[in-house]
Amino acid sequence: MAAQGIRRGGRALAAAALAALCLAACNRQPSAQRPPEPGDVAVARVNGQVIWASDVKREAQAEGLIGPGDPLDTSSDLFRQTLDEVIDTHVLAAEAVKRRLDREPAAQRRLAAARDRALENLLVESVVGRAVTPEAENSLYQEFLTNRTPSEEIRIRQILLATEADADQVKKLLAGGASFDAVALERSKDDATRYKGGDMGPQTTDSLPEAIANAVRGVKVGQLIGPVQVDGGWALLRVDDRHPEAPPAFDAVKPQIIRFLTYDQVKDLVLRLRGKARIETLLAPPPDVPGRPTEPASAPPQAAVNAAAANAAGAAPPAANAVQPPASNAARPNERRP
Repeated sequence: MAAQGIRRGGRALAAAALAALCLAACNRQPSAQRPPEPGDVAVARVNGQVIWASDVKREAQAEGLIGPGDPLDTSSDLFRQTLDEVIDTHVLAAEAVKRRLDREPAAQRRLAAARDRALENLLVESVVGRAVTPEAENSLYQEFLTNRTPSEEIRIRQILLATEADADQVKKLLAGGASFDAVALERSKDDATRYKGGDMGPQTTDSLPEAIANAVRGVKVGQLIGPVQVDGGWALLRVDDRHPEAPPAFDAVKPQIIRFLTYDQVKDLVLRLRGKARIETLLAPPPDVPGRPTEPASAPPQAAVNAAAANAAGAAPPAANAVQPPASNAARPNERRP
């Protein structure tokens, strides 16, 4: 199990470099080490340096093994596995210091870069922590509910026939009082639904195939529709139920809300600090490509904003189909939305 930390390649080397920097600083501190967080528990000691439960939890979050705020029981296998990896990192870092690898110029630059990255994360977490509050989350959720365009939940049964003539014949049987479920079992050629009486299961209208969505638009519950040409043949359809889709619960969209708030705060922070800094780009400008969109000269590189925000939110950037920001945010500068 301990070997897993060694196999992490570049990530392990970067972590070891940062641990070496911390190790050098810890060696200058008194031997008595206080818990870095209230209620923290010492879980190991490597060459006299304490490893805390919070160190292990932070590593598990960095590897995506748990989410931000998720608990990690010190008695769990996951905790012990991650602890072994943290110990590996400290052992490697101590050996690097012993071999004086941290004194080499290239190592000094890597250690400085690791320190800058850690300080960047601390600043972003501090700024985001003050802005991403329960009140802000609830406000964005309420605006989302106000501006969302709800879909509709619908339940449909189908009988799939090979030809339109076959469908017309079966439609006459149904009009004469034949049981839809029985005819579906006997005549439908769709094995996925025929054994369930043609039941296609609960769906939303915006997820239906186009031909079926168009056919059931405005149709009342219990009404028979068709024949409708669909993939695989001709379908007779019956709407069994339809009602407005319930809005997503707050807990279901909370991670996306946090990511939106985080990206706003990070982009504002980067824009503000870049505006104050004296920045000189020494590279030649890229070749002009006709039709390529241009950004303001003051705009920060999007990749840098994405990385900082993802680190603060503990997740990847929102997907294209994620919860959309409310319309009231449209007054903000567009470039602030990732």
